[in-house]
Amino acid sequence: MKLKDLTKDELEAMSYDDIALMVLSESNRQMKINELFKEVCNHLELSEDEFVDKLPAFFDVLSTDHRFIMLENGLWDLRTKHATKVVIDSDEEDEEDIEEDIDLDDIDEEDEEKEDIYADEDDTDDLTDEDDDLKNLVIIDEDEEQMA
Repeated sequence: MKLKDLTKDELEAMSYDDIALMVLSESNRQMKINELFKEVCNHLELSEDEFVDKLPAFFDVLSTDHRFIMLENGLWDLRTKHATKVVIDSDEEDEEDIEEDIDLDDIDEEDEEKEDIYADEDDTDDLTDEDDDLKNLVIIDEDEEQMA
């Protein structure tokens, strides 16, 4: 069904992005966001003030709707009209290097070494009174603070 065949009530029941989808597919060209939303507003017979007020929300909707794509030149179009190029670099040498770098025995030894770092065999405190910045720290509650 084409936009011109829809009644005003049918158009008002549609979302802006659904109308924009129809505008782009029927016009068969890319459009700037202002131009696209102006077309939507014209079909809904919205005022210029409504156009200005609702344009940022329309941009948010188009940005999150996966049916639309913003092109490098700032034009919007339907995603289905553009191919997405996916490049998968499958360099077998890199995979072999990774497999060679990981040795489970090394991981176990590293874990044991990490545990030893935190073990405190000597219970004596290495800090002297001169090094202890918190030795004169006094903790008071709110009532004591108000009395001071």
